[in-house]
Amino acid sequence: MYLSRFLSIHALWVTVSSVMQPYPLVWGHYDVCKTQIYTEEGKVWDYMACQPESTDMTKYLKVKLDPPDITCGDPPETFCAMGNPYMCNNECDASTPELAHPPELMFDFEGRHPSTFWQSATWKEYPKPLQVNITLSWSKTIELTDNIVITFESGRPDQMILEKSLDYGRTWQPYQYYATDCLDAFHMDPKSVKDLSQHTVLEIICTEEYSTGYMTNSKIIHFEIKDRFAFFAGPWLRNMASLYGQLDTTKKLRDFFTVTDLRIRLLRPAVGEIFVDELHLARYFYAISDIKVHGRCKCNLHATVCVYDNSKLTCECEHNTTGPDCGKCKKNYQGRPWSPGSYLPIPKGTANTCIPSISSIGTPPKFNRIWPNISSLEVSNPKQVAPKLALSTVSSVQVANHKRDCECFGHSNRCSYIDLLNTVICVSCKHNTRGQHCELCRLGYFRNASAQLDDENVCIECYCNPLGSVHDRCNGSGFCECKTGTTGPKCDECLPGNSWHYGCQPNVCDNELLHCQNGGTCHNNVRCLCPAAYTGVLCEKPRCQDAGCGSRAGLAARPPRGPAPPLLLLLLAALLRAAGPRLL
Repeated sequence: MYLSRFLSIHALWVTVSSVMQPYPLVWGHYDVCKTQIYTEEGKVWDYMACQPESTDMTKYLKVKLDPPDITCGDPPETFCAMGNPYMCNNECDASTPELAHPPELMFDFEGRHPSTFWQSATWKEYPKPLQVNITLSWSKTIELTDNIVITFESGRPDQMILEKSLDYGRTWQPYQYYATDCLDAFHMDPKSVKDLSQHTVLEIICTEEYSTGYMTNSKIIHFEIKDRFAFFAGPWLRNMASLYGQLDTTKKLRDFFTVTDLRIRLLRPAVGEIFVDELHLARYFYAISDIKVHGRCKCNLHATVCVYDNSKLTCECEHNTTGPDCGKCKKNYQGRPWSPGSYLPIPKGTANTCIPSISSIGTPPKFNRIWPNISSLEVSNPKQVAPKLALSTVSSVQVANHKRDCECFGHSNRCSYIDLLNTVICVSCKHNTRGQHCELCRLGYFRNASAQLDDENVCIECYCNPLGSVHDRCNGSGFCECKTGTTGPKCDECLPGNSWHYGCQPNVCDNELLHCQNGGTCHNNVRCLCPAAYTGVLCEKPRCQDAGCGSRAGLAARPPRGPAPPLLLLLLAALLRAAGPRLL
């Protein structure tokens, strides 16, 4: 009886848990790289695609603040709790552990009361902007598997940008914008992830969802990873095969969830009102109690273990691969070009193991001229390749040697021989590469200086702002060519004297040099809102001046012109009627 009751309770608990849990806590397969199977030849290894388990990646990161001295407490200062101007008796003192709020408190164990948190200095230098960059670095490529969650102990910022880097912080790309007013802050229409679809899942959006409201969860900001996964795997992530298939075949989708660094740009603290209370600037600051980043080491589906040693993450590579990301073949295992593992076919995938080189088996003979095995290199015209050599006479050793001549750094497995130039070139270079040996980047991409030439992330998209750049190409450092009045690595910032309005446009007015006159107010730097009596670009002309009414003094002295009022006409007619007989 007790056993049946226990089983009933257990079944009920499983049902309730599955309903309450929106997404499975641990999803996916590929947790084994190889297994022994029995064949007619005996025991052999069966290789399959594999990847490390998803885990809390904040345990392995390094954090950097910019400016470095932005943390409160040096010198000690008081601040207003919860932004309340009548509760300004709290103290931050870096020399006292109980009153200090260093950056590492963003990543410590949560659950203690009161909460531990990092805190910035207050906005005592207003109107100078209070801006902070928080950079999280792993010195390793990682793949995000769960939502990024940032918990604020202060109010959530009015303006914030989450950015990512794929080249160890050398260049940055926006991940998502956050603002109380997206149109005013970033010139973007507000959206949420629910507004996206499979076709627009990579769109960079600005959301107001996490910058307004006073609910119980109003301290938290999300970057939704799993909601984006759900566009392919379904609302409960039940169809992981579909997601894996998309990740396997769409490099841009896979790269979207891949980072080496994250950067949180805090641009404006929570104000809550239209105007800043300059009498109580201790109300305004940033405070973060927790940051959660879940992911796994990127090992190109060639490892299940990622080791943290000497403050560095490294994959323990299988399939005869090597490198921090298992991104190349071991020495003497270069019999075919390196390739990442594949999620397909479901559920075991394809290992794409590196095989022994021919030279490691035996020393090949020397040839004055080596011809390829045309079928293996997919050459379109055999006669141009070896007019004096029959295909059947080409040995496997010759094929291996020619593959060295046709080095494509793992970005192509197809080659073509040009008889006129007596040379071999790579065909259909992948990973956004081009060139004879796939050694150059396509237009619109630039070289990742921190990646090896055979890394699939060797070329990074320029991401030039289409409104601010001349074209979508950049130089070798990732800097785009900007239009007049525009600046910044991606041409998304304006030079002084210009403001962003579908690109950088010269200011019509401002509060420095181009003042609106006669009581006019400058609206978004694009036009002056003039009083009723004035007009002109800077409200510099009286409205009657166009009608020839003279100076400003004349404007006040001269009565208005226009048709005579009806009452005056009636009086004049009555006077004429009364004086009529006398005049006659």
